[in-house]
Order: sequence, then structure tokens, then C-alpha cells
Amino acid sequence: MRLVVSGPASDFIDEQGGRLYVWVKRSRCCGGLRRLASATEPPPAIDFERAGDAAGFELFLPARLGAPPTELHLELRRHPRRVEAYWDGCAWIV
Repeated sequence: MRLVVSGPASDFIDEQGGRLYVWVKRSRCCGGLRRLASATEPPPAIDFERAGDAAGFELFLPARLGAPPTELHLELRRHPRRVEAYWDGCAWIV
């Protein structure tokens, strides 16, 4: 998996402790669309495994994810300040 991280996102992750958790979240509407969610603290009830630290921080993905994406892009959103994750260029997972 190729990790593409913007400088501001990397700085934010470092400021928050150097760990990022990325998982797939199901929407309750629209037929259960799935999108990527991320946080610097693990959400409850999801088992994670370390996916690497090549970008200067620890990245964790769900243990039962299956095949990882070809690319994972991480960008910093300003308001509210958080990391947005894009899986092979998309925020929505088909």
C-alpha cells in the first residue's frame, strides 16, 4: 500500500501523539454506503493492526479489512480540524 500524506496532515498526526486509525464506516442512510473515517484515538469495538510507520507515524487499519487499498491518501481538513482519508482516491468505498 502506497501512503500519500500531506505535510499538514503529518504535522497534525504528530501533534496528536503519532498514531492514526483508519476504518470503514457504514452510513445508516442511502442503502448503507461506506466511507472512510479516521481518528488519532481508536474507536471502540474495532480491532486494529499496525499497517506501518513509513510516513513518520504509526498507521492502524482494521484487523479484518482484507486486501488493503493500492493507495491511501491523508489530508488535513481545517474546520473541524481532522484528517480525511481517501482510499485509491475516493472517500466512499464501493
